[in-house]
Amino acid sequence: MTSSIRERITTIRASLPPSVRLIAISKTWMAEDIRAAYAAGMRDFGENRIQEAASKQAELQDLPDITWHFIGRLQSNKAKKAIELFDWIHSVDNLKLAQRLNELAQQQGVSPQVCLQVKILPDPNKSGWTVPELLVDLAELDQCKNLQIQGLMTIPPLGLNDAEISHVFNSTYKLATEIQKQNWSHLKMSELSMGMSGDYQLAVQAGATMVRLGTILFGKRT
Repeated sequence: MTSSIRERITTIRASLPPSVRLIAISKTWMAEDIRAAYAAGMRDFGENRIQEAASKQAELQDLPDITWHFIGRLQSNKAKKAIELFDWIHSVDNLKLAQRLNELAQQQGVSPQVCLQVKILPDPNKSGWTVPELLVDLAELDQCKNLQIQGLMTIPPLGLNDAEISHVFNSTYKLATEIQKQNWSHLKMSELSMGMSGDYQLAVQAGATMVRLGTILFGKRT
């Protein structure tokens, strides 16, 4: 297992531009699998469940330079724990959640890095802002001064062909550029978290700065 994880990581890294941050999505995998990826040079790991992540982090306290990314849907009642456990939250999907995280960050004296999750195409299975909703909320998001809002995150709907997936990624890039031109005080749009195991190459072509890869690094879940 260890050698195959190392080989996969080496192969993927070689295919990515140096500017793209590789996040290993370790949800459902054991702490020992994270150790194997760590030994192969990985330092960024993504989890989608608070309790599972807390358990793994407790087991991996001897690896202090891991950066933890939350990539799942975050409920407001879990927001406090998310800020305590994670360096990045990729899935801030509505204004109310952003404002709650901002309030908690102020209370805790921290400044978490976040991405705003957008839905370029309608998708009943995904949360996130539509483009018009996000543009309306920008002024209030800019007031969330305790958050480091770094960019956008998106997940294309299932069942799209490559051209349709590329459209989603390219549209997300254009949206980030449009927001950046508005010169907000606290909204940076330097990061684009997009692309998973099946479509990360299309995401990179469209300007992704972070790709979230699980299966292609760790193998198929059993």
